[in-house]
Amino acid sequence: MKHIVSMLGVAAIMAAGFPAAAVEEGSTAIRNRTIAYAMTTEEWAMFKTPGAKTECPNGMNEGPREQFKVQFPEGSPRTVVGTQLAREADVWFPAAGTDQFPFKEVSGKVGLGLNLDGKTGPNDFTSPDGKETGIDNQFYRAIGCIGSYRDVAALMIVKWRQDKFNRVVIELTDVDSLSNDDDVTVTTYRGLNALLPDATGAGFMPGGTQKLDLRFGKPFIQKFKGRIKDGVLTTEGADYEMPYMALQNVSTQLFRGLRFQLRLSPDSAEGYMGGYVDIESWQMQRNESIATHHQSYGQESAGSLYRALLRLADGYPDPKTGKNTAISSALAVRFTQVFTQHPPRETAEDAGAHRAAR
Repeated sequence: MKHIVSMLGVAAIMAAGFPAAAVEEGSTAIRNRTIAYAMTTEEWAMFKTPGAKTECPNGMNEGPREQFKVQFPEGSPRTVVGTQLAREADVWFPAAGTDQFPFKEVSGKVGLGLNLDGKTGPNDFTSPDGKETGIDNQFYRAIGCIGSYRDVAALMIVKWRQDKFNRVVIELTDVDSLSNDDDVTVTTYRGLNALLPDATGAGFMPGGTQKLDLRFGKPFIQKFKGRIKDGVLTTEGADYEMPYMALQNVSTQLFRGLRFQLRLSPDSAEGYMGGYVDIESWQMQRNESIATHHQSYGQESAGSLYRALLRLADGYPDPKTGKNTAISSALAVRFTQVFTQHPPRETAEDAGAHRAAR
């Protein structure tokens, strides 16, 4: 069977496997040993085949509407409290333990992402080309057979164009070369400006400006130490709170031990952001961003998925219970080059003093 992966997955795999293109010294994209990029696309890194026949041989999971019909068949006694409200309570306050419904996980050993723990274990994945082993992406194992997660790239491009709450900007400093540099610093920010669409309307142009939000965006500022080798940026891990907005309310997603692996050019960067998704943070942002009504379109049962995430969790054990609280994951991402504007120092300092006085 001929295998394919998502558009972003292909880009990321190509980025990891081909030699770096020569970068012209003195590129105007690098100013004062600094270059920045704004995120233009992100989706959970997933290996996909036509009809999901390889990764989901047992079919796809069922969603809230299908589960409701099984729980409360036609003709059975029903009350609003015992049906609709009980179902919604399981969305926001899901009970741990065994799920009432069978949950279909991804099968096989092929997946996308990063080796987060430096090991190769029995539950790890191997890249489609067989070159990368030990890939930690148990989040994919949980969501890979849920329809709402498989075809979201086009929707997310629209959201990146419309919304600015989730304007993720990374700024690389101490940059001597985009080809090889043993010591660079990557700092994440939230930007305040719209992206520049290209002539096709499907992508974004480099060279725009992003004013950095050092006031309300302070929770999203994080520093990562990294290096560039053969045009690929890799960083050490650090906790990162990411601004997030999907269909409705704004929210945030906490990643534990997040790291970057990006192919760099003067105009763009693409590859993976890999880390451990904090499950409780994920549960909250997912429900705040996408209501049960919309989750139903993709056969996504919040309660069932939550219990699957707890079962597959593979990182950051709770010091009291010993149970893992986070699950390995990877985002396939694309950035376009931008120029950043930092607000005057007194503006940021005044904002910090204002918060401290409240």
